[in-house]
Amino acid sequence: MENHYFQNEKQGTIEELNRQIKKCNLCPLSSDRIHALPGEGNVNARLFFIAQAPGEIEDNEGRMFVGPTGKVVDELFNESGLKRGEVYMTNLIKCRLPKNRKPKQKETELCSRYLKQEIEIVQPEFVIPLGYFATKFIFGFYLGKKELPEYATGKLFVGKKFKIFPLKHPSSVLYSPENMQSIKHDFMKIPVFKHECKWHPVCPMKYFYEQGKLDRKWIDLYCKGNWKSCVRYQMEERGQYHPDNMLPDGNIDESLQ
Repeated sequence: MENHYFQNEKQGTIEELNRQIKKCNLCPLSSDRIHALPGEGNVNARLFFIAQAPGEIEDNEGRMFVGPTGKVVDELFNESGLKRGEVYMTNLIKCRLPKNRKPKQKETELCSRYLKQEIEIVQPEFVIPLGYFATKFIFGFYLGKKELPEYATGKLFVGKKFKIFPLKHPSSVLYSPENMQSIKHDFMKIPVFKHECKWHPVCPMKYFYEQGKLDRKWIDLYCKGNWKSCVRYQMEERGQYHPDNMLPDGNIDESLQ
């Protein structure tokens, strides 16, 4: 009963925020838009996608990813087995940018207040920024990084509140079809994030972490992150012996006893 009440409370809170977004006039973008676009999806989602801004069709219809980029997103979702209803999707900038230009710093500063509230309400396990500007904001505000790491896309980063998995924006496929292969390669990693490793409850890494002998990053990056890349997981699935003090990357830590 308590969980049901909490879910209803979250839904009510996000709906109130969405009403604020729809009538927002904090910056000049509001004068040319048809719709200010709030996020949509599951308010209890583990996976939280952030795009840059609505396109022309999204602005007309008031929904996320219904234009040409939406067709790319639908293909990626279908191939990876994801469903829109199990994730939350939103934009960094809630109004359409004229001629799809880059967002200005002041626009990001003003509009990001809504994104911060969405993240606070949904409390996702994984934030998946799509493209440079969404990734730059998330890394800057939540990780304190002024510059993006080189080759950040397709890699998992651990923050204090959630894990971050940056991707190229699917719209890049519309201009450079050759990008589809790399985007699809990284996108196919996302379903792994839907739940933690099945071996985690009995894994020595969990024991060592609870004993204060192992840094939490190993749990976040592997056990509760990209567990398919864990050497221990791979060996367990093949029925191969591996010592208790083998780390997820395959190295042996002699201090773990």
